[in-house]
Amino acid sequence: MTDSLTQAPVAPAEHVVYRKRRNIELLLDLFAMALGLGGWALTHLDADGVMPSNWPWVIGIWLGLGLAMHGVVRWRLPWADPVLLPCVLLLNGLGLAMIDRLDRVKGVGPVGAPMQLVWTALGMACCAAVVIWLRDHRRLQRFPYLMAIVGVMLLLLPLVPGIGRSINGARVWIHVGPFSLQPSELSKIMLALAFASYLEERREVLALAGRDVFGLALPRLRDLGPIVIMWGAAMAVFVFQNDFGMCLLFFGLFVMMLYVATERPGWPVLGLLMLVVGGYGAYGSARHIRVRVNAWLHPFDNYDQNYQVIQAQFGFAWGGLTGRGWGLGRPWMTPLAKSDFISAALGEELGIIGLMAIVMVYAIIVARSLRVALASHDAFGKLLASGLGFVFALQVFAIIGGVTRLLPLTGLTTPFMSQGGSSMLSNWVILGILLVISNQARRPPVRVAPTSDELSNEDTMVIPVVRGQ
Repeated sequence: MTDSLTQAPVAPAEHVVYRKRRNIELLLDLFAMALGLGGWALTHLDADGVMPSNWPWVIGIWLGLGLAMHGVVRWRLPWADPVLLPCVLLLNGLGLAMIDRLDRVKGVGPVGAPMQLVWTALGMACCAAVVIWLRDHRRLQRFPYLMAIVGVMLLLLPLVPGIGRSINGARVWIHVGPFSLQPSELSKIMLALAFASYLEERREVLALAGRDVFGLALPRLRDLGPIVIMWGAAMAVFVFQNDFGMCLLFFGLFVMMLYVATERPGWPVLGLLMLVVGGYGAYGSARHIRVRVNAWLHPFDNYDQNYQVIQAQFGFAWGGLTGRGWGLGRPWMTPLAKSDFISAALGEELGIIGLMAIVMVYAIIVARSLRVALASHDAFGKLLASGLGFVFALQVFAIIGGVTRLLPLTGLTTPFMSQGGSSMLSNWVILGILLVISNQARRPPVRVAPTSDELSNEDTMVIPVVRGQ
């Protein structure tokens, strides 16, 4: 046996070394929070001509929350993605500014901005708890069946008599005392974890190709069990809860993660066909869905029934490209402007250009999530990061597409912007998981010894490393 001291030296390899970029993140955080505070200040200046008397408290609380969140990330996750947190702070701040702007109109509902700020603080606390506790995302892979069971239980919780409530035709809410919660928002996290763990184990089998149809390799019939089960579960959610939005979200999440795991385009094609069949069945069996489809295709045929959609279109038209300006529009004329239709309120006062800028911020979040997935060193991290990114993509596509009449309305929330506690908490938790995965992906897996010139370079680089040092 050759002595370890006399072994040949290990050949150096190359590894991509990312910069931490924490100072860049701090500057982006300050800029993002300034935009949210700017919207809040402009609302009061345009409407009243003066700043409110509580402006030092508002600025101090918002800056304190954002800087505290940045401090936790800098402390626990020094290699985390530097763009995700600023994007979320920007969206959260603009949502708070718009809710406060709507609070200024009397007679359109209770004041929501203070409670939304409380939910934001709780969401940041949950995100910080994930960042502090979950140092390695692979710990979540140990409990796939538990995650699946908890996810299904949360999804079915609104069906429990006594606590479940139907709002606007959909039974997706539970009420416990003075509090209301949409458990499906938390269920999407649990199911994403369960899907990632299951597909990481079964991806080689599911990647086997079957027959070619028009040049497209379809899956084998024996491998269709998982997607058929998920399709049936999604249809069951629709039948019992009358919510096609969550049905679309969960089934679309599974199909896209299945595609990432197998790299077979036959899976999304098959999933799309199954979704079309399910949607056609939903249209024929549920009056709630027929009303939304008719509101999408022919909104002016029934002004009273489609009042919400029509008012949103009027708001977009009045705002035009550049918008009326903060505090100068009439977004309260659209029902549920603080929650489901907050994108219509933003489009009226910021214009189509402003709304598209917000959509681009969401696109950046999705792109950075996919970049984290590509950089991740393990299959579970790749699947989980891509799945959580697709959650944002599908949700934003469905809700903003419905408000702008590109799609039928689905009733989903706009992440980080819509009023509501369950959506805010779940999305901040998703951000925490993405930050943990990105920290693992960007951190050098081996000890490196860069030169002084390399240390002075702020660019991401490929440097030689010796494994086993």
